[in-house]
This record gives sequence, structure tokens and C-alpha cells, in this order.
Amino acid sequence: MIVVHHLNNSRSQRVLWLLEELGLEYEVKRYQRDPVTMLAPASLKAIHPLGKSPVITDGANTVAESGAIIDYLVERYGNGRLVPAAGTPEKLRWTYWLHFAEGSAMSPLLMKLVFDKVESSPMPFFAKPIARGIARKVKSTFVEPNIASQLAYMEAELDKHKWFAGNEFSAADIQMSFPLEAAASRAGLDGSLPKLTAFLQRIHARPAYQRALERGGPYDYAK
Repeated sequence: MIVVHHLNNSRSQRVLWLLEELGLEYEVKRYQRDPVTMLAPASLKAIHPLGKSPVITDGANTVAESGAIIDYLVERYGNGRLVPAAGTPEKLRWTYWLHFAEGSAMSPLLMKLVFDKVESSPMPFFAKPIARGIARKVKSTFVEPNIASQLAYMEAELDKHKWFAGNEFSAADIQMSFPLEAAASRAGLDGSLPKLTAFLQRIHARPAYQRALERGGPYDYAK
């Protein structure tokens, strides 16, 4: 039995979604973030040394990292579903977006989250102007321009194809869902980017996505 070690409001939600799209049986073991630090609980370290989610166990196999989990599940259980045929341009795009989601898209989004917290966190009065000034400078000169550039790039790519790998929905779209949902939540993805907005609307309407929400529980990014 596949067990998803599921952390609330995390990347593991898209693993549940993939399993629903594939129609596989699985168990959800839930973990809650610390309400103050928002970090994963130490109990996850019993599953994987880094103590992070997503991670799945499947018999003797333990697989961490979203892209590796998606690749594992599609290869082992997909029977050709949700992945283009080998050697095609679509398969090359599929692989690219599977890695782009975490390798490129999430980096500036995570930096923005960190510097937003620096800017808003309580601190000694004499440190506030310095810390907040640095945070705003980094965001305005580096983080936010990078996010804007990436969103414009993804918008242009979805102008060429309905889905990220091509004209058919695939696991690459599942992998890309989290950075785009995060961008819509806190980084300026709105109606000014109609292709990306339509993409989010399409995935949120999928029955398998809705079933995954029911299995996973509250997920703040599904708006």
C-alpha cells in the first residue's frame, strides 16, 4: 500500500492529486505544521532524515522530493498515463517542467516568503528600519523582478500549448500546480496573466483534484 506522509498546506497535496488521477489506492498519514514556526513536525524524521514532506512509502521503498515521487509513481503505476511518449518533443517539455517547478519557479517564491516574514516580524525598535529596509531592497531589486520574469515566461509558454507539456494534460501540470498556486496566493499572479489564471481554474475543476482535497484536508492555496 502506498502511504503519503502528508503535511498540511504543502507540496504533498499534488502527490495526492496524482494518485487520484491514476486511480490508485493509498493511505494518508497526516502531519501538522508548528503553528508558530510553520515548520514540519520532528516526527517526519522517522520517515526521512530531512523530516520534510512530501515523502511516500511504498513497500520497502521510501521516496522523497515531489519530482522524484511523480516520476516514480508514473513509471511504476501509470501504464503510459500522464506522460508523453518517449522521444517526443512533448516528453522533453514534460521533463523540463517537472524540474523547472522546483529548480527555478519555487526559489524566488520561497525568498519572497522569507523576506516578507523578515519585514513583518516583531523585532527591537532600533533594528526595524535596517531589517525592513534590507528586506524591501532585496525584494524590489531581485526577488520580485525574478518572479515577474518567470510568470511572464510561463504565460507565454501556455499561449503556445494548452498544458505545459503540450496539448494533453500530464503529470508535469500536477508538478507545476504548487508554484503557480503559491504565486497566486502571495506573488502577483492574477487576471493580468490570463493563460496562467485559466490553467489554475482548469486544474481546480478537475474531479481528481477535488477528491485529493477531500483526502488531504484544508489547503489554503486552492482558491
